[in-house]
Amino acid sequence: MNATGYFTHKDCRMHEMGPGHPECPERLDAIEDRLLASGVADALDRREAPLAALGDIELAHDRMMVAAIRGLSDHLADDIDAGGPAYAQIDPDTALNVHSWNAALRAAGAALAATDSVMAGEIENAFCAVRPPGHHACHNKAMGFCIFNSVAIAAKYALERHGLKRVAVVDFDVHHGNGTEDILSGDQRVLMVSFFQHPFYPYSGTGTHASNMVNVPVPAYTKGMEVREMIETIWIPRLEGFKPEMIFISAGFDAHRDDELGQLGLVEQDYAWITQRIKDVAKRHAQGRIVSSLEGGYNLRALGRSVEAHIRVLADL
Repeated sequence: MNATGYFTHKDCRMHEMGPGHPECPERLDAIEDRLLASGVADALDRREAPLAALGDIELAHDRMMVAAIRGLSDHLADDIDAGGPAYAQIDPDTALNVHSWNAALRAAGAALAATDSVMAGEIENAFCAVRPPGHHACHNKAMGFCIFNSVAIAAKYALERHGLKRVAVVDFDVHHGNGTEDILSGDQRVLMVSFFQHPFYPYSGTGTHASNMVNVPVPAYTKGMEVREMIETIWIPRLEGFKPEMIFISAGFDAHRDDELGQLGLVEQDYAWITQRIKDVAKRHAQGRIVSSLEGGYNLRALGRSVEAHIRVLADL
């Protein structure tokens, strides 16, 4: 079997939130171009992301929230037909266009299909090159560039549909995954470990939190070696003690030193190192089972290089 699946869909390119928005379709192009140019693309088991079923989305999200997003999307299509605006604003940073509903279903569907394929033993692990990202989407609201929380949905799906007892979520985006915490907090079948710049959007993650949340806030200008030490001393002992049967990664690459949406100092070698440490835990406890899904990363060149470094480790290249 090919070790690493690569899930994506052209619908994920169609979602966009207006000129100059950093969470843009070109992010996926930058990843594709880098993987093709480096030859990494040839080593991957490429698969098309299906549309997620609403029943699976509702494992993590309130049914009324899902219905509201769908309604907003339908109204938008009607408004555009009548000469109305091209976008429906969810919050100051987040908007829908007529393609966003399908893109969000594909993003979640990628994580679900990857979970199925990894659980079936068809592939060892997977990377989902999808957008919109998901880790700010809470149980009952979309926010922060995110519509549905693909990783939280997939983690719940692995527990509810595949009958796993313990899954871990690892989030290395520069921003705190407040939505993932909101959805998974207190569920002792899940351990979430993360680091994030603090104080920083969404200004969460440092208050009192449930025992299954391992949040590590770090100050601006923290560099890779300090992050590695934190992972070694805080994340790894908790993950080893938890013995997850599957690991989900919220793979945000905006902690890169070249990314202007954050002020952390990671480089490609740090992402490779982090991925290897996660993979070591997965090999010991989870039969190597990892599903990684794209979150942030807005400097296009740094994003392409960082995803390449991440996937090289997943695929043993």
